[in-house]
Amino acid sequence: MALSAEREGEDTGASGRLVFENITHHYDSVASVEDVSLEVEPGEVLCLLGQSGSGKTTLLRIAAGIERQSAGRVVVNGGEVAGPDVFLPPERRGVGLMFQDYALFPHLTIVKNVMFGLTDLPKAEAEKVAREALMAVGLAAYADDYPHALSGGEQQRVALARAMAPNPSVLLMDEPFSGLDRRLREDVRENALTAVERTGATCIVVTHDPEEAMRMGDRIALLRRGRIVQVGTPEDLYRRPADLFVARFFSDLNEIPGRVTGGEVETPIGGAPVPGFSEGEAVVVGLRPHDIRVTRGSDRLALDRTPGRVLRRRFLGEVDLLDIAVRGLDRPLSVRRHGSDLAAGEHVVVGFDAAAALVFAAE
Repeated sequence: MALSAEREGEDTGASGRLVFENITHHYDSVASVEDVSLEVEPGEVLCLLGQSGSGKTTLLRIAAGIERQSAGRVVVNGGEVAGPDVFLPPERRGVGLMFQDYALFPHLTIVKNVMFGLTDLPKAEAEKVAREALMAVGLAAYADDYPHALSGGEQQRVALARAMAPNPSVLLMDEPFSGLDRRLREDVRENALTAVERTGATCIVVTHDPEEAMRMGDRIALLRRGRIVQVGTPEDLYRRPADLFVARFFSDLNEIPGRVTGGEVETPIGGAPVPGFSEGEAVVVGLRPHDIRVTRGSDRLALDRTPGRVLRRRFLGEVDLLDIAVRGLDRPLSVRRHGSDLAAGEHVVVGFDAAAALVFAAE
């Protein structure tokens, strides 16, 4: 998408590099971000993920120039934009901003809303760029309408077009799809991601939704209480979580306490090797509901597994959710099983593949 192909001296869709160096921020005496260092590479989509109050939106506002950090530096394309002696306003940072409240002007047409941030261009050129941006998000036909004539999803796409129209090297998006219903959110998100990829802009997306982060992000930075817990690809965080907090964040988890003996941990439903842990160390074995195997108690192939009893079965469409009581466990196992014909009260046997076990030091 060439939003500004004819602007003199500018590259179309140039990617930027954004660096946070030891960023700390306080609201009054309370730290909201603590010593965060993070590099976002040119053309990368990075998702800042975390619960409310984890610091993700504050970090985005610091990058945008809306908040000033207490310590540390922000560097865009090799130039310091915020530091001990420098603080550039948002319009001088080469960043585009898209927030969840849209903030469209109801008295302006769609094309004039998109033109709003193009004050450095002659009016005719600004309108041309704005219409190109609307075409990129599939709304060229609505350019002369007003915001009230559009659906929530369409207004969200207008906000995206406005953020991208100045051809920023870095695009910052704060919970951009949280106000949409699930089906519409998926469609708008995919359209937005396609448009961003066409520009080649570096993009940071703030979200509290782990599935959204995995769908959108080349990498994910998971925050907790103002600090980064783990950074990596979606697969890294899901398959190789740094700790129990990360594992819990990305899926439901059955947590079974155990103790290391001879390089292994034994649980009431099976054992797993635990390299890197000390002899006698207390650990927690995490098993995702879909990683637990269940068969009827009469199945001969299951004789080496642990007996249990189905307490409850709930139909969820593609899968059934089973609660299974197992002797030796304080709480029932939560199990997801495709096409289950098991009923409450049935006796079963359970087990798991040792490779699926996530083992952490006991908290």
